[in-house]
Amino acid sequence: MTDTPSNARPRPRIRPSAALPSSRHLSTAGASALYIGALLGPSLLLLPGLAARAAGPASLLTWLALLALSGLIAVVFCALGTRLGSAGGVAGYTAAGLGARAGRAAAWCFLAGVVAGAPVVCLIGGGYAAAAVGADGAAAVRAGLVLLALVLAVRLLGVRTGAGLQLVLVSALVGLVLFAVLGAAPAARAAHWTPFLPHGWTGVAQAAPPLMFAFVGWEAAASLTTRLRDPRRQLRRVVLIAFAVTSLLCLGLAAATVAVLGPGAGGSVPLADLMRAAIGGRGPLLAAGAALVLTLATTNTYLTGAAALLDALLPSGAAAGRRGSLIVLAATALTGVPLFTLVGTGALTTSQLVAVPTALFLTVYLTCTAAAVRVLDGAPRLAAAVSCPAVLALLLGTGRPVLAAAAVALAAATLDRTGDRPSSTRSAAGREGSPAGGV
Repeated sequence: MTDTPSNARPRPRIRPSAALPSSRHLSTAGASALYIGALLGPSLLLLPGLAARAAGPASLLTWLALLALSGLIAVVFCALGTRLGSAGGVAGYTAAGLGARAGRAAAWCFLAGVVAGAPVVCLIGGGYAAAAVGADGAAAVRAGLVLLALVLAVRLLGVRTGAGLQLVLVSALVGLVLFAVLGAAPAARAAHWTPFLPHGWTGVAQAAPPLMFAFVGWEAAASLTTRLRDPRRQLRRVVLIAFAVTSLLCLGLAAATVAVLGPGAGGSVPLADLMRAAIGGRGPLLAAGAALVLTLATTNTYLTGAAALLDALLPSGAAAGRRGSLIVLAATALTGVPLFTLVGTGALTTSQLVAVPTALFLTVYLTCTAAAVRVLDGAPRLAAAVSCPAVLALLLGTGRPVLAAAAVALAAATLDRTGDRPSSTRSAAGREGSPAGGV
């Protein structure tokens, strides 16, 4: 197969990373921290409990299967990143294989996923803050609302997290999770692993779609390629490091949640419960601190990337460079307040809300893997061919939220007219339009 298949779209022009100032070059450690930070959002602090509630000890099988899928997706995005660079980010990747309309659909699904996901992430952080002081669910909602307001204020001030700070935060998170898992290990009980399939294989299948919220972030390759001194050599190492670290943390936390917490494994703050088992009453306070810092860092990073992508999609104007941020912040606030209200009244739960951004991000993964089948070759193309139907199955498994994702994609593909903008503008979107883009 030739480098550009005859049935594929023309490859977008990309700006070589060598054109960037050397001061912006990322080390392998710094890039790995950005990747791990994009993958390990606060969702990791909630999802082990949701999985255990749905499938019991058999949730470990779901984690293993999704880690395998995550590895395939990592291979795909690594190949797309080294081949296409940052040209348009997820929009450029999709457009390269499926056309401009599909590229716009991917871009707007990513934007909608960020807007819908930020309040969910803040609710997770609020839950840990409430658990630290023994408060009820209403206090968790209020704490989440305060976190969301703080996140929006930080973005209005234009604060960004650098690679050095991200490396510190990721190192602290890794250390904290390992401390919780190893510290709580003496409280593990073999009896907690039985019955292994309390809800049958149906429970295992139902646990899978929400868990994918823990594996979004591989699209960060779109902007990282322009900031690596040697993308073809470094990106593979970065992806391998990120996959190894996230796999270790996910499996370790999931296994400890089941083995240590047993019947109480289905709670909404599993890390706090493990820390309590490890060091007593001060454990939830430490877990809450980690959750709050992680919430602020993750949401700031994603909102920054979404704002830059939206600004690149909008027509040029006097307010260029600022409109995207203001629109994203306003949309997040307008989305977050009613969601918090619904959770506060008991009409919805945080676990139910997780399915909405999950469906939107899965739609992005679906378009990118489908496009990769057309533009890649060799092992990455095989990985895309295997992961694409698996992502589709998970997307359909999210239930009603798939309708929201379909509506966003259809509206973007049929109504948006920004696809005719110059390729240089779309390339700028790629440089900033993924989670790492705003870092």
